[in-house]
Amino acid sequence: MKPEINFEAFVKVDLRVGTIIEVNDFPEARKPAYQMRIDFGTLGIRKTSAQITQLYTKEDLLGRQIVAVVNFPRKQIAQFMSECLVMGAVKEKDVMLLHPSQVVPNGSTVA
Repeated sequence: MKPEINFEAFVKVDLRVGTIIEVNDFPEARKPAYQMRIDFGTLGIRKTSAQITQLYTKEDLLGRQIVAVVNFPRKQIAQFMSECLVMGAVKEKDVMLLHPSQVVPNGSTVA
């Protein structure tokens, strides 16, 4: 378990729902990954990459709603600038994306 944090630290994390609108291979990544563009409604479209190629095809991901942190600073990954961090549950070494059980508007907050 990670160190305990207080509620004030937790509420600083901005978790939002978005829909994946584009998925591309990311051959420059050190480990197999996809580059994705995600629509967060009024927050706009953000780019990210994710090492999820073992469990998902590009076709599986297109149109899928996911949960992501949208208030991290941008991060350079090879020649790609990541603008959000998708959330997932880890089973062994595979990451399974977190998603709402029903369709919600893009940009919806996660509470």
